[in-house]
Amino acid sequence: MKPAKTKKSWLSLETSIQEELSTHWGGDWGCDSEAGTLRAVLLRRPGPEIEHVKDPEKYRWLGIMDPKIAREQHDALADIYRSLGITVHYVEKMREDRPNALFMRDTVLMTPEGAIIGRQAMACRRGEERFAAEALAAVGVPIIRTISGRGIFEMACCLWADAKTVIIGTGNRANIEGVRQIEEVLRPMGVENFLHLQIPYGYAHIDSIVSFVDKKTAIIDPARFPWDVWNALKKGGFTLFEAPSPEETDNLALNFVTLSPGSVVMASGSPETKKFLEHHDIQVNEVEISELRKGWGSIHCMTAVLKRDPVSK
Repeated sequence: MKPAKTKKSWLSLETSIQEELSTHWGGDWGCDSEAGTLRAVLLRRPGPEIEHVKDPEKYRWLGIMDPKIAREQHDALADIYRSLGITVHYVEKMREDRPNALFMRDTVLMTPEGAIIGRQAMACRRGEERFAAEALAAVGVPIIRTISGRGIFEMACCLWADAKTVIIGTGNRANIEGVRQIEEVLRPMGVENFLHLQIPYGYAHIDSIVSFVDKKTAIIDPARFPWDVWNALKKGGFTLFEAPSPEETDNLALNFVTLSPGSVVMASGSPETKKFLEHHDIQVNEVEISELRKGWGSIHCMTAVLKRDPVSK
């Protein structure tokens, strides 16, 4: 008796999820750097949640925001993105007791294969994750991991140096179990080097300590950037410029978003940092976000990247 022929349509596909992002997931999502040309972002326009803040310290805010001004400033940032051809997606729903939800990078980290959803540290932020996940699913971004169990990890504690190297922070907003879960996801994607950065007391994340502006160029806060990480990046061929003080701490001047290699959008109000960046041939686009900064965050905090070109393009 001849064996039954197996129909090709029954056989398992051997394509990777990266190969199928465009065909099955609604878009060519993915990110493996902080400096490749930006193509799509996820934002949360401040909603009713910012209108209910009576005690700013409860939410780690510096002051109470004027909702009208805050929304106008947030819209101005979104307009800059759109003017450069960057697609802006929004988290449309949110709990009305979660005013920090506008800081979307804390919740979402994009990888070459899809998004990782973080787990917030503070009680006043737990629950934001659900609505970010809902927004990602609505536009077709694969969610490849949600930090679970006892893990805590806010995604602004992780930065892509390049496709094989990430800087990953530990501190009040990222515990060892959270770090382990991040590494578990990224290793099969080809990440070989995890540069561990102990986040100083009083700092939440690492995106005000180091920012990448080109394929092999970063700006650092030298007072808070560890020797081991500096040395590893230097050996990896990176050029590291030391930002002028004290704007990087007083104004979160390094908390900017790279739009394309050698071009950034940063908050206005840090003239020495702007001059410093332009001296190093970095194009600076400024936007006024003084009202939004009352939430003790800046542009990088507010921007969850959904798509960047590889820095080689």
